[in-house]
Amino acid sequence: MSKILIIGAGGVGSVVTHKCAQVPEVFSEICLASRTVSKCEDIAAQLKRPIRTEQVDADNVPELVALINDFKPDLVLNVALPYQDLHIMDACLETGVDYLDTANYEPPDEAKFCYKWQWEYQKRFEEKGLMALLGSGFDPGVTNVFTAWAKKKHFDEIHYLDIIDCNAGDHGQPFATNFNPEINIREVTQRGKFYENGKWLETDPLSQFQSFDFPEGIGPKNIYLMYHEELESLVKHFPEIKRGRFWMTFSDQYLNHLNVLQNIGMTSIEPITYEGQEIIPLQFLKAVLPDPGSLGPLTKGRTCIGCLIRGMKDGKEKSYYIYNICDHQKCYEEVKSQAVSYTTGVPAMIGAMMMLTGSWRGKGVFNMEQFDPEPFMEKLNIHGLPWVEYEGDLSGLKL
Repeated sequence: MSKILIIGAGGVGSVVTHKCAQVPEVFSEICLASRTVSKCEDIAAQLKRPIRTEQVDADNVPELVALINDFKPDLVLNVALPYQDLHIMDACLETGVDYLDTANYEPPDEAKFCYKWQWEYQKRFEEKGLMALLGSGFDPGVTNVFTAWAKKKHFDEIHYLDIIDCNAGDHGQPFATNFNPEINIREVTQRGKFYENGKWLETDPLSQFQSFDFPEGIGPKNIYLMYHEELESLVKHFPEIKRGRFWMTFSDQYLNHLNVLQNIGMTSIEPITYEGQEIIPLQFLKAVLPDPGSLGPLTKGRTCIGCLIRGMKDGKEKSYYIYNICDHQKCYEEVKSQAVSYTTGVPAMIGAMMMLTGSWRGKGVFNMEQFDPEPFMEKLNIHGLPWVEYEGDLSGLKL
């Protein structure tokens, strides 16, 4: 029986709150807080049990501290913006409460994704006897756990890791993003990066792509090489990895719109002056694009996210593929959100469950793959994200 404070009431925050509310034996009291309290109240109205809702500015550490001291949670679950991670971690240190998030910190004025800033909190959390769990979404998150599971159950050494994220859904809109447009576009337009033979190699944004034949009828899709933060922690904790890459699918329509928006400067994060007021073009674009939360009832199709791994077992080369497929419409029927939010929100709830039940414990700052994957993998099957393993002929999936 534990109290949890959830900060952030977007699509992922909605899923997390729904899923925590489904497990009262772990999450006995829930408080959902956001800068816009009406969003929290709308989510609360969808639930079958009462929760507390509060207004909080996640950029304001004293406000966060006051709320934490008032509610006295056992864990703060952060699904606010990545820019706010360090403020919330500071508040947790000041109040003596454990911390969990789904995405690494990034500075507002630079599209830079790395764990450096949060890893630097290691000593402070350790000295306070507190635990911070980073990246408990799907990618990062479940993909880290998939890799740890593969190492524990199937490999002596992992040599080649390809994380492949496919959204084969269709929301019917000319251009929209399935999660926060500002974060999505910053992520997609940054330079690609992958790890090979001990070095990080960069590519032009979305310049490398190939076709991948996804399972269970999804079929072939173009996948594009990107950088994603879980690669940074995975090559650190599995130093035998010779090459680690991350791939994501995009429709031609999405890429064509994105290209036009880039060419006219609408994806820029550099401030400009418009009619005497300073604005950031990307933030203005976010304001005029469809709210990702509105896409739930419109989106059809499935996601497929997984890890394609090659390595050694008992002196022999081995290939292995593990993935989850998630249906947008089924997610909406359950929690009023589409599968992109669902696949992030469910692992956040499970990560919180691991911490609050004592299955995963430690003092300091941790990534998902540092813990025993078995209890987490078990809960994925129970709470809506069943996984599939394949060890047969993978020649058709070779990257």
